[in-house]
This record gives sequence, C-alpha cells and structure tokens, in this order.
Amino acid sequence: MKFLGNLLASILGTLIALGILFMMFVVIAMAFGESEKVVVKDNSVLVIKLDALVKDYAPKGTDFLDEFFAFADEKMGLNEIINAIENAKNDVNIAGISINTLNVNAGISQTKAIRNKLEEFKESGKFIMAYGDVYNQKSYYLSSVADSIFMNPLGGIEFKGLSSEVLFFKDLQDKTGVKMEVIRHGKYKSAVEPFLYNKMSDENREQITSFLQSIWGELLIDVSKSRNKTIEELNIIADNLWARNATLAVENKLVDAAVYLDEYETKLKRASGISTDGELPEITLSDYISLGKGRVISSATNKIAVIYAQGEIIYGKGNKDLIGQELIIESLRKARKDKNVKAIVLRINSPGGSALASELIWRELEVTKKELPLVVSMGDVAASGGYYIACNADKIFAESTTISGSIGVFGAIPNMSKLADNIGINAEQVSTNKSPSYSIFEPITDEFRTVTTEGVEDIYTAFLERVSAGRNMSVEAVDSIAQGRVWAGVDALQNGLVDELGNLNDAISYAAELAVVTDYKVRNYPDYKLNFGEKFSGLPFMKSKEKAMIEALGLENYKTYQILKHFSEIKGMQARMPFVLDIK
Repeated sequence: MKFLGNLLASILGTLIALGILFMMFVVIAMAFGESEKVVVKDNSVLVIKLDALVKDYAPKGTDFLDEFFAFADEKMGLNEIINAIENAKNDVNIAGISINTLNVNAGISQTKAIRNKLEEFKESGKFIMAYGDVYNQKSYYLSSVADSIFMNPLGGIEFKGLSSEVLFFKDLQDKTGVKMEVIRHGKYKSAVEPFLYNKMSDENREQITSFLQSIWGELLIDVSKSRNKTIEELNIIADNLWARNATLAVENKLVDAAVYLDEYETKLKRASGISTDGELPEITLSDYISLGKGRVISSATNKIAVIYAQGEIIYGKGNKDLIGQELIIESLRKARKDKNVKAIVLRINSPGGSALASELIWRELEVTKKELPLVVSMGDVAASGGYYIACNADKIFAESTTISGSIGVFGAIPNMSKLADNIGINAEQVSTNKSPSYSIFEPITDEFRTVTTEGVEDIYTAFLERVSAGRNMSVEAVDSIAQGRVWAGVDALQNGLVDELGNLNDAISYAAELAVVTDYKVRNYPDYKLNFGEKFSGLPFMKSKEKAMIEALGLENYKTYQILKHFSEIKGMQARMPFVLDIK
C-alpha cells in the first residue's frame, strides 16, 4: 500500500509539473507571437491616462518568471512617470502630450507632482492638450495644466470641492456584541473614533475641515493660474455645480470646447504637424517607460540613495505595499556600506502603524544620520508612525497637499464578551500569578486598562521626545500641535513640522548639496523579491483573495471589511492615522 501511495504521489507531482511547464510554454509563445516592437515615431503624441495604480516606487521584476508571466501587477512608479515626462521634454520625436484619463489612480500629492512636471514640460514649447468624456475632480485638476481642454458634448465635470466620509461602527458593535476596546492619547487621534462613537467628534470635524480646506485651496491656486480664473470664481462654480454639463463647463471656461473624440484627434494632428487624413502617431506612457524612458541615464559615480517607505508600518519584513523595519533597516545599511552613496533621501508615503517598528526604523535613521546626510521627502501622507520615522532628518520636504502630523498613539483590542453572554459561552481562566490579563471573552478589567494606558502614555511621551529632539522644539510646543491632529503640508510648514515645500527631486537636490556633490545618480531601495508562491498568486488561474472578495462584496463593502479586518489584526501599540481617509 505504501508503494502504491508513493507511486500515485509521484504521478500526481509529475502531472502538476508538466502542467506548469505547458502553461509556461503557452505564455512564452503568446508573448513572442503577439508582441510588437514599441518605437517612438516622428511627431508622436505621448498619451497620459494614469488608469493603473500609481505608487511612489513600483520596481519591475528582472528575472525569467517576471518577464514571461507578467508577475508585476499593473502599477506605475511616480518616479518613472516624472522621469518619462522629463525625457519627453527633450525627445525630438515627441511633438506633445495628450491627457486622456477618466480617473487618475493616484493620490492628490502624487497628482500634484505629475502636474508640476507637466508645467515644466510646457517650457519646451511643446503642446499639452486634454480630452475627457467626463472629468472627476482629480482628472480635471491634472488636465487643467493643458494649453487646451476639451470634453464630450454630453459629458460633465465633477467640480464641487473636497469631502471626506468616515464610517462609524458603535451601533454595529452594540448589536453584534463584538467591540473594540480602545485606549488612546490625543483628542484628535481619530483612527479609533468609529469604534467609540456614533458620530464624528467636534475635534475630528475641526481637523478634517481644516486640512480639506488647505488642500482644496492649493488645488484652486493651480487651476486658477492655468484657467485664468480667480479663486472666488472657482468656488462659486463649485458651490453651484456650474460645470456639471458641457454647456456650463464651456460657459464658465473650465474647458475650451465640447467636441467628439474624432474631432479632438484632428486637433492633435494639426498640433503635431500631421495631415488631418493621416495616421496620428501615439505612444502610451507605459510603452514610453518600457523603452527605458522612465530612467534618467547617468554615468556618475556618486550616488544619492532614495529609500522608499510606502504603505502601513508593520512589525516584520515588509514588502512593496507594507513598511517593515527589516527591509528598511537592511536598505539603510546597504546604502551606508556603498562608498559611492553620499547622502540618503527617505521617501515616505505612510499613515503609520506599529509603534515598535517605527521606533526601530527611527533608531536606524539616527545611526545613519551620523554617517551620511539624511533628508526626508513626504508624499501623499506621512502621518503618525510615518511622521515618527521622518522627524529626525536633517531636513524635511513635503508637498503643500501632503497629509502629515497625527502625533498620537492608541491601542485597540477586540472584545466579544457581550456576544459570548448572548450565545451562552462562559470562559474560565486559570493563572499562576495575579498580574492583569486579558481575555476576549471577558470584559476588560480596570487593572488591565490601567497598565495598557500606561503603555500608551509611555509611547506618546517617547513620540513627543523624538519630535522635540528632531525638530529642535520644546516638548510642550510639540504637544500643542500633536494630540493626534492631522495637518496639510502647507500648515505643517507653518507650525514647524516640515522645513520646506517641495517634491522628491527637490529633496534629492538638497541632499546632494549637503553631501557637496554636483554629479550624481539616484539609487533606489529597497530591492524587492517575491518568492515562488507569491509570484504565482498573481496569475489569472490563481486569483488573489483580495480580487475575489472585491468581486463578491463590491469595492465599497470590501473597504468596510478592510477597516474591521485591520483592527482585528492590530498587534501592540499603534502610531497610526485613520485607516480610511478617502478624499473625494
């Protein structure tokens, strides 16, 4: 019987291996059979859509499996986009740019960085035109940089001001008997507020209103300059929805004309110097990047290391979507060991997370700063733990629309004692000592709450001290702008949490100044590598659990599920801003 079992197992293993090999050959054959060589033709128009998710750093795989199985998901690196626009500016084969995006799948600060680069592109004398069947606020904000904006005659623009929605779960907890026990420091520390109340606190409403107004004001400044409209006029348009259809949008000069796509393409041909009955040579941004245009080629020996910290902060290794102290520390040490690295820029795009992991990263940055200049560049968000790892830099750059601050701490643990009572579960504990303990099936005790509160206070005090030392401010001054409050970048500059408004390239240039180098190239970290199982999880026949759940629940319901899931998985004290801060 044992022999028979081993034989069957061997046959099954062989069949599986043959099946995988067969699939590999099929994919390889398809890749070679269907691919066309991408070239930039004379008078080409670079088409910018940005429908793929934009991350600050989205490195592509370089090994055999990545190449033929397309393991790299549909993401674009902000650094690649910026470099591609710079290259297009000087590319004799690029006549101009067409922005044609239904939805910009990027954060507000990322979108602003791309828009700023497009402003620079216009200095070349080349054209930028934009077209949309409809525009949401982010796609219109990006498109407003164009020399001319067009839209479908039956389209409209969602231009109405910014808003943010927060879901509250207290009633759900009361009905189910499952709740989150929360201990926090910071009256503005709103990450746990949905589990404490049925509605938004005055403090949270105050801070959300403040940073939404600041961000909206920054967006209006850019649109105002591009469309030659006053900020007051733009606010009146937003208040009255006077861009909700093409007629109103043209009347209020948010677009130049309402035309159909074929008419827009004719305009592109004329702008490119192409005959109206000829074929318009276009190249997509992703194809342009695939030609190596997402990199700035340099023969310099000196390097500025850019270490990307993007995603929530977790205790552990981390990956391209999560910040773990292991990968960040490893990257910092690699950069320090490279004799050609003259300075380090830490690019942060994180709402925070594990307080312990943040502290470990902070310590490694302290060690690093003694050997090399350290500059921080903030992306869309660098708040709570994201600010914790930023505060000790030699200089901090933020976008005016960056969300930062949120200096506060909380602890949250699930409790289902009410549910246990309702369904007849009784949990009994036996312990060798009298130290406070916790059971998910029992109400939290005063003793356990006391020691947990003490832990929260200790970490908050440490947080204040880290910021105080890093920003050269008194602890009292830090506490006055802390308490978990979130600030827009333009306001963080005023209260001393950041030093200067600027983008990643500004931070890199300043780091080079500190290192006293003029000729340098950029080296990006971390180096991400997927194991075999992680690679195959992206294949169509091995659909990820996330994609399956989104299909089953719908995107909005999935987001709600994610909020609850995140809290159920929290380990240790958290320096984290709200899980869901969806600005619309």
